[in-house]
Amino acid sequence: MFPMEFEPVIGLEIHSQLLTHTKIFCGCSTKFGAAANTQGCPVCLGLPGALPVLNRTAVEYAIKAALALECDILKTSVFARKNYFYPDLPKGYQISQYALPLAANGNLIDPQNNQRIGITRIHLEEDAGKSLHSGFSDSGRKSYIDLNRSGVPLIEIVTEPDLRSARQAYEFFSALREILVAIGVNDGNMEEGSIRCDANVSVRPVGQAAHGVKTEVKNLNSFRFVERAIKFEIDRQITELKEGRPVIQETRLWDADRGQTFLMRSKEEAHDYRYFSEPDLPPLKVTEKWIKEIGESLPELPEVKRGHLVSQYGLTRDQAMQLTRVRPGLDRYFEQLAERTEKSRESINWTLGEINRKMNDYGIEDVKKIEDKVSPEALAEVIMLVDRGTISMKIAKDVFDTMYDTGQSAEQIVETAGLSQIDNEADLKVVVVDIVSHHGKVVEQYRAGKTSALGFLVGKVMSVTKGKANPKLANKLLRETIENMENVT
Repeated sequence: MFPMEFEPVIGLEIHSQLLTHTKIFCGCSTKFGAAANTQGCPVCLGLPGALPVLNRTAVEYAIKAALALECDILKTSVFARKNYFYPDLPKGYQISQYALPLAANGNLIDPQNNQRIGITRIHLEEDAGKSLHSGFSDSGRKSYIDLNRSGVPLIEIVTEPDLRSARQAYEFFSALREILVAIGVNDGNMEEGSIRCDANVSVRPVGQAAHGVKTEVKNLNSFRFVERAIKFEIDRQITELKEGRPVIQETRLWDADRGQTFLMRSKEEAHDYRYFSEPDLPPLKVTEKWIKEIGESLPELPEVKRGHLVSQYGLTRDQAMQLTRVRPGLDRYFEQLAERTEKSRESINWTLGEINRKMNDYGIEDVKKIEDKVSPEALAEVIMLVDRGTISMKIAKDVFDTMYDTGQSAEQIVETAGLSQIDNEADLKVVVVDIVSHHGKVVEQYRAGKTSALGFLVGKVMSVTKGKANPKLANKLLRETIENMENVT
């Protein structure tokens, strides 16, 4: 915790890759994972004489994001050359937007505390390539360059310095990612670099209006790193001030292994980049009609969706949050399941339980991959078999696993394996009497008032019947058998 006499001031810059099939100024693929330097052309490689052509879909996705964040969209925006020299930037400049961005003056309401976080601007730009510093036999002496990412379309979302804690920055970044994924402009894959965050951090004495000297922490690619890096930087700056040293404006990197930031370079100002209008691209003009058409295509935003899930299906806010934030598309799976079964409680338990478990076990992030194995229609059949008393819940989970592995229907599996629940009282009574006769001490404990002992006996019945006994019937028969006993040996 930072001392109370200091207040952190935090702003974020989020770089979000747009889900287009091709790059922002050429027809090269944006697919992740291709062999190094196989997705390039004269345009994205910056060869002399090559001319950029703006990707219309990238503009539409940027407008979608701007509308979702309640931004004003400029009818005319201008691309600029941001000049700097680095090995992974083949042209020696990045095509971005500066003086006239696509959108400005938006906001996102922090869902945790209902606080407005201002969005300064959203602008379009191209990504740079990637420097590779490890994984080669001579990595100790050389670095390599992969230009597949060069020219991949990005939007940069810049916030106002409205955040006041590392945790709030974490929550804001999570909420923003959730929105971008929900509207279909970003896949949310932080491991692949689809969305990254830079944090501008400063501290000031409580009550002081002027901001302190800020540092920028670059390329934070997980929510946990955002929170940890910002907290470290807050504490570091406070320590500097307490010990009489000034905070230096600089750019820093986060070392996750050491849990600290370290100096990358002195902080650049806008004039260091020598911005000027991109001569090879005309101004981007956006009509009111186009904005309206894109706005009408926006889906229900996550916070609205959560309210809908709570009111219509009786879910808790925490359950609704898990459906909408943990894995995109899980809410849709749940709704389809609940509509088919008309059983919200069972549907949410299965969705957040077994479906989530499968995704964790197999490292699946896309719910569609689960649907290919077990659709909501197929899972609804399992839930109804339990509801009708055909199978027990324990058997149902086994049936679900078999469905996932084989693609068979629940009824096929139950019929083939003879998994139907034992509901015949006479057949189950034989098992119950045998269990009672072999567990006299447990029976005595139950008769002495230890009600949990009955659960042990029910468990034994389920074990002997391989989970096929009707648990309610087993419970009833056990109580009746024990009550009718004169002596237990």
